[in-house]
Amino acid sequence: MSAASCLLTEDQFLCSICLDVFTDPVAIPCGHNFCKTCITKDWDMNVPYQCPNCKEVFNTRPELQVNTFISEMAAQFRQSAQQKDSSSSSEQQAAKPGEVPCDVCTGTKLKALKSCLVCLASYCETHLEPHLTMSGLKRHQLIDPVENLEARMCMKHDKLLELFCKTDQMCVCMLCTVLDHKNHDVVPLKEDYEGKKAELGKTESEIQQMIQKRRLKIQEIKHSVELSEEDADREISDGVQVFTALKESVERSQAELIDTIKEKQRKTEKQAEGFIKELEQEISELKKRSTEVVQLSHSEDHLHLLQSFRTLNTAPPTKNWTGVRVSPPSYEGIVVRAVNQLEETLSKQMKKLLTEAELKRVQKSAVDVTLDPDTANPKLILSDDGKQVKHGDIRKDLPDNSERFDPCAIVLAKQSFSSGRFYYEVQVKEKTEWTLGVVRESINRKERIPLSPQNGCWMIWLRNENEYKALTDPPVLLSLKSQPERVGVFVDYEEGLVSFYDVDAAALIYSFTGCCFTEKLYPYFNPCLNAGGKNSAPLIISPVNHTE
Repeated sequence: MSAASCLLTEDQFLCSICLDVFTDPVAIPCGHNFCKTCITKDWDMNVPYQCPNCKEVFNTRPELQVNTFISEMAAQFRQSAQQKDSSSSSEQQAAKPGEVPCDVCTGTKLKALKSCLVCLASYCETHLEPHLTMSGLKRHQLIDPVENLEARMCMKHDKLLELFCKTDQMCVCMLCTVLDHKNHDVVPLKEDYEGKKAELGKTESEIQQMIQKRRLKIQEIKHSVELSEEDADREISDGVQVFTALKESVERSQAELIDTIKEKQRKTEKQAEGFIKELEQEISELKKRSTEVVQLSHSEDHLHLLQSFRTLNTAPPTKNWTGVRVSPPSYEGIVVRAVNQLEETLSKQMKKLLTEAELKRVQKSAVDVTLDPDTANPKLILSDDGKQVKHGDIRKDLPDNSERFDPCAIVLAKQSFSSGRFYYEVQVKEKTEWTLGVVRESINRKERIPLSPQNGCWMIWLRNENEYKALTDPPVLLSLKSQPERVGVFVDYEEGLVSFYDVDAAALIYSFTGCCFTEKLYPYFNPCLNAGGKNSAPLIISPVNHTE
């Protein structure tokens, strides 16, 4: 054994958790060794259970058994190390202020390593050796060094406090049990110590669970903040997009107003330029005639003057400019009309942008919806994936269960909702008639009933190819700019809101507000009659492609 121990190094006897020589070493399934107390505390604090060295995870907490062989080797190594250390400089082991000194040392008091509850003395490494090697002393109870061992003696009987009175909840000696604590519930200190230690372990475990719960709560709060930050960034982005578009519209309208005013001014200037040019031409002609008249008036040639007088005395042909005016263009009302037109444009554009932003928000509540064949009318044909339904004219032989709709050509989704928000989209392309919406669970499935919120139905329909209605009581005729090819259905259970959207146009079709939901809600689909193939296209539950 001594030969083998010489080949072993200190690192082989160190626990990787406490970095000290093994105390009650245990091996875990992956093969690594630790102090029993160290690995127990680690697993009490951390879940899942894993090896601190190789990080192997164990589904169930392994049972721990002390490895006696490694324990004995570690004890021998510790003893050998202690003997080696004791032969080194004793000054390094001298007790410092606050440390427990050895009661046996004379001269310089060395630092005590252990205190003996039987001897009521503390020992340094050297003076502790008999307690580690002598069979009689080995049975003494050693503890970490403590001062004032006399406090562990009964003040009244000067005996060791080695018992615990459960009745009075105090430590007592042997004489106390036959005198002051006679007939009390008294147990050895170790027995109550083990119980209290178990309670402390349980308390520690509960505290660790509380810590873990609070750590999880911190993660939850941080995650909520992250989600909030993402939502805030998206809202800012959407807001900037909306206001940028509105700003561009204002700038375009301003530019158009300026261009209109400038164009009016250009026309006025062009008209004035024409008049001025014509007047300057007449002035030029008049100046020429004036020169000729002056020259003739100074002529001494009687014949020439008389012959030319008739021609030069008559004024040249000119325009009568008396009634000619250049009137400044009228700008009255031009700014007001431009602002009114801008207001109308902005109103339409803002409504469209806000609807687009609203649609983007509700699309975040998208859910996966599939059709429930147990609710389908016997004449309906469902696709294998439960995403399409159409009317088949031929009645199938199906069980008449309580969930099935008959005689109405209706099918519900498998999914139901009793809280929160949900959204899904349905392709209605190439159909001439359809009905979509949500219904409460208790809707009458065996009779025809008026489709209205009073009867637990919130829906819209298409009839006669272009007649859209919201099925309120009475129904509301809807005026749509285009025929929807994809209809989005959004429900906010707590807010009592059911909204329908034209997904491709990013336009709101209709909203039921102020609804009072008290039951589960199911998505409702009615592809309507085949109409000789005219309405043969299916209703298709489409994947949600988030609006850009």
